[in-house]
Amino acid sequence: MSERTVSQSMAQRHPVSLAPQATIWDAACTMTKANCGSVLIIDGAGVMQGIVTERDLMTRVLAKALNPETTTVADVMTRSPYCVGPETLVSDAVLIMIERGFRHLPIVTPAGKIIGVFSVRDALPREIGAAVSLAEFHDQVNDALG
Repeated sequence: MSERTVSQSMAQRHPVSLAPQATIWDAACTMTKANCGSVLIIDGAGVMQGIVTERDLMTRVLAKALNPETTTVADVMTRSPYCVGPETLVSDAVLIMIERGFRHLPIVTPAGKIIGVFSVRDALPREIGAAVSLAEFHDQVNDALG
């Protein structure tokens, strides 16, 4: 079986985004409503300016006692985030995230179209399923061997 690409594995099939002037409160509400851990910051021209993640909310807002109703996403976002193309293999994306220390990876086509965000959680379902299948197989082998 061939390995999945990030575009095949993304749970969110559309980009969750906000404008740079949106507040952190807006970002938290948007992420909660979309059940996701990040929001892309896209300007009026459709250009990605950055990304804000759940971790950013904790470390750059709450831990610094900033007011989420007045702090903008542009104030705390990661600017020009590292991105990959939709055909990037899941294993390559996970390696990038491990090496660079982040959990969300924007997916952008070579033409610059924003597809969405690949999360480390998107890598888990098949791998968990494979582990469960292997564990069940081991149980069957052990039962057969007595």
